[in-house]
Amino acid sequence: MLNKKSVDDINVKGKKVLVRCDFNVPLQEGKITDENRLVAALPTIKKLINDGGKVILCSHLGKPKGEPKPELSLAPVAVRMAELLGQPVTFAADATVVGENAKAAVAAMKEGDVVLLENTRYRVEETKNGDAFSEELASLCDIFVNDAFGTAHRAHCSNVGVTKYVDTAVVGYLMQKEIDFLGNAVNNPERPFVAILGGSKVSSKISVINNLLDKVDTLIIGGGMAYTFMKALGEEVGNSLLEADYLDYAKEMMEKAEKKGVKLLIPIDTVVAKEFSNDTEYKTVGRGQMEAGWQGLDIGEKTSELYADAIKNAKTVVWNGPMGVFEMSNFAKGTIAVAKVMAEIEATTIIGGGDSAAAVNILGFGDKMTHISTGGGASLEFLEGKELPGVAAANDK
Repeated sequence: MLNKKSVDDINVKGKKVLVRCDFNVPLQEGKITDENRLVAALPTIKKLINDGGKVILCSHLGKPKGEPKPELSLAPVAVRMAELLGQPVTFAADATVVGENAKAAVAAMKEGDVVLLENTRYRVEETKNGDAFSEELASLCDIFVNDAFGTAHRAHCSNVGVTKYVDTAVVGYLMQKEIDFLGNAVNNPERPFVAILGGSKVSSKISVINNLLDKVDTLIIGGGMAYTFMKALGEEVGNSLLEADYLDYAKEMMEKAEKKGVKLLIPIDTVVAKEFSNDTEYKTVGRGQMEAGWQGLDIGEKTSELYADAIKNAKTVVWNGPMGVFEMSNFAKGTIAVAKVMAEIEATTIIGGGDSAAAVNILGFGDKMTHISTGGGASLEFLEGKELPGVAAANDK
């Protein structure tokens, strides 16, 4: 059970507060094309403004690799945040992030004012967690708030290093929600607990499968990784995605599930196609009936029903990774079926970031889920049972 101090546990009146946000938004020709991350940051920022803090925001954007790249400047974010907050946001345009502009802007702040620093990755030390840059960031503030879950699995200056040089480091509302749902659902779930893993690769989910088999009542496997499990049972998988190096591992996991009394479900029918394209010839075949030359691109209808039945009885469901190539309409049915049943049940439903979060939002089921994680990589590491540096660095209650 993770119990971290949050913005509700501190008094920021008159104090300078550095807030690490996730403003890593997509930009096209200087225009923000998706502002979900900005909107998600508002509750924490508004709370600090209303409590009379002097609010200094920082974030990375893209991968400038330690040098100032004008196209990756946070300047457009300052403009949009001012509109969203309904008050001025002073942009500190320093190539060094903490420079003359930042120092002057912070010195001039009154209670409730907001300053945004330049892209933290303009500094090469940021991703190396270098002490000098961490100390410079800390020199601007009295209190540090981390609200960037998307980078919580990385130890960088602006989310971990800075905490060495401030007395008070707490989490914001977004981070708190991730800890409550992802961290604690996995470690202390209401049962039955069902996990659904999809996506293309077993290799990227190895530790997740291993960790979840110790916690869940049912583990559902879909997506490209299912074919490695089928092949491990000696079945023909044609031209489907296959990780031959992981066949023994898939066998081990099936054996582990059996020993633990965990139901491990893999597809009982598959939608197979001639080519990797939406316009190709396709059909549904039963378990073990795939022919050479065909490739599996989605779970079949019977599998969708089997999975839906397993999900219907659950009290906690965690889902990471689509069931098929959901970007192609002919091979999105399995992913839609899972999303639909999760949207309808009375249970804690958690989507672990990445492609499954995108799928659920595109399909219009986003508001029906209890929690959609904001971090793909970070949520996977949480599901693996790893300690995330960005979470660990905050003060315990």
